[in-house]
Amino acid sequence: MLRRHRFGVPALLVMGVYLVAVVVAAGAAWVTGDLGVLWWLTVFTEAGAGAAVTWPNVIVLVLAGALWAWALWQCLRGPLAGPSPTLDRDERRLRAALYASAATWLLYFAVPSWPWWVTVLDSLLMVVVVLLFRPVLTRGVKGADRTGAVGVLAYGGVAVSEVLALLGRDTPGQLNLICALATLVWTVLVLRAQWMDGRWRTATVRYGIASLLLPVLWPLAGLLVGGEAVRDALTVVDALGMVWLIRSAHDLADPRPSADSTPLPVAAEGSSPHR
Repeated sequence: MLRRHRFGVPALLVMGVYLVAVVVAAGAAWVTGDLGVLWWLTVFTEAGAGAAVTWPNVIVLVLAGALWAWALWQCLRGPLAGPSPTLDRDERRLRAALYASAATWLLYFAVPSWPWWVTVLDSLLMVVVVLLFRPVLTRGVKGADRTGAVGVLAYGGVAVSEVLALLGRDTPGQLNLICALATLVWTVLVLRAQWMDGRWRTATVRYGIASLLLPVLWPLAGLLVGGEAVRDALTVVDALGMVWLIRSAHDLADPRPSADSTPLPVAAEGSSPHR
């Protein structure tokens, strides 16, 4: 399994170190009665004043940590081992844009409040991803141009909304709702295109689907488990979105069977191939 991916060993080491840190922080929380370290490791913000060390809170935070650990493994292990295919210019550009967009999530760990400039940067990078997805998807999917237009509206609208808010201008009515719906539509259309395209693996598409479903399922799980940590731990949705972007880039560089390779004829049972 480790040798199956180009960077499997270092990815496993990083994931293991993070998991050990989460487990130690969970144990320390029970001993000290302070959730601060565990909260920071899994939610990447400071714990609220009313955050108590309870089973629901610890369980939710440890689950969030487990999802982040799995995201580290998925992202850091790289493409499958083997010779990389020859990518054309559109594929190379899309791959670079996907990595760059996913990398903006690293800023979240440094500035968890997401100031306006981080939101604008993330949105503009996603606009680039949208524009570079279009020529790659055009090869086998009808309506790729419309998909691109929806994506530009989705992420470009978010950037415009942030800039208007910074300038003290009123945001056009329902712009935020329109952007949210456009983001959902664009993501569904791209996932559908990836599903029908042999360059992306089924698991990658499933991560994209999970990133759409988890915002609905996580609060429902929170109702069952309870605890103050559920709302802040919703940041794990970002982990799935990041995994989808990075795996989409990884898959483009996975080894592919040669189109002109033909299987060798199978010798009949009992006959010698040298006859």
